[in-house]
Amino acid sequence: MMSTGSRKSPLAAVSGALCFVLVAGGASGLLYEWLGWFRLFGFLRLLVPEGYEVYGYVVMIAAGAVIGAAGERAGR
Repeated sequence: MMSTGSRKSPLAAVSGALCFVLVAGGASGLLYEWLGWFRLFGFLRLLVPEGYEVYGYVVMIAAGAVIGAAGERAGR
């Protein structure tokens, strides 16, 4: 018999997905800037101003972490 358990709220699910995209995209953007060989979620580069790529990707990682934490807290 399967237990239903606690279901994740839609807000928590969306914020979790957004958190993953921002953190993974920011990290891969940093790897691409530093090493020049890894590009994941390349569309996120359109959000970063030219000349400020490293700062933009660090902000993406931080924003993803904050959104993930807020979504986790809202999901409880």
